[in-house]
Amino acid sequence: MGFQTLPSRDDKGERPFWLYGLVAIGIALAIVIAVNDVYAQVFMVVGKGVFVTIFVTLVAFALAMVLGLSIALLGMSNNVVLRQAARFYVEVIRGIPILVLLFYIAFVGAPGLVALYNLVVSPLIAADWLEPMVVRDLSLMWRAIIALMIAYSAFIAEIFRAGFQAVDRGQIEAAMSLGLNRYQRFRLIVFPQAIRTIFPPLSNDFISMVKDSSLVSVLGVADITQMAKVYAAGSFRFFETYSIVSYVYLILTIGLSLALRRVEKRMRERTAG
Repeated sequence: MGFQTLPSRDDKGERPFWLYGLVAIGIALAIVIAVNDVYAQVFMVVGKGVFVTIFVTLVAFALAMVLGLSIALLGMSNNVVLRQAARFYVEVIRGIPILVLLFYIAFVGAPGLVALYNLVVSPLIAADWLEPMVVRDLSLMWRAIIALMIAYSAFIAEIFRAGFQAVDRGQIEAAMSLGLNRYQRFRLIVFPQAIRTIFPPLSNDFISMVKDSSLVSVLGVADITQMAKVYAAGSFRFFETYSIVSYVYLILTIGLSLALRRVEKRMRERTAG
């Protein structure tokens, strides 16, 4: 990343000296990795977990957005039972630490899901058309993805709800007077306006998930953090290893932050225009 690609000024017109400083540090560390065999080796080992981290983050966040949107729409339903069920889900999930939820889904939820699957397809199993599923068939990676999906869906549901409710009620009533049904009002009126309110906090949650994906290492999933733990345990080079891990995560999160800020800025400019 060259200096010419960086923003010359931030939203308040100030030069982003903090970013220049980070880039300078990043370049210095890149030079150290290039010339130092130890750091280069650590970087190669840790780099093997980058794909897993990106995969877990993208899949879990995509699923969390779908589930969160569904929960938000249930929470805005005219049916009191659906509204209360959505609120119950949000409050319970937000009240459980992500690490605890990760363990619960991996070692309690997964066996329960497998048992339920075997119960549903038991006639097919009895007829020798299907083999019974065992817990180890559900990989630890997918257990971690499911846990992150559930954890983040509660927060994303609140983001969607706040964005939808920020849309002027008068515009919705005008759409109703034109004969648009509920789905058309949502697709044509509510969502296009709400996305401008939703996008910034949603971006923050996406960046947070990149960092929280490191929690999957407690299940032995071979992400960046797990690869670092294994290498450091065998080499005892903890300083070098976790310095590189911090470096890699900063590249991912700051790069994403800059890209998402640019998208947000373009959305504001398009709205203003």
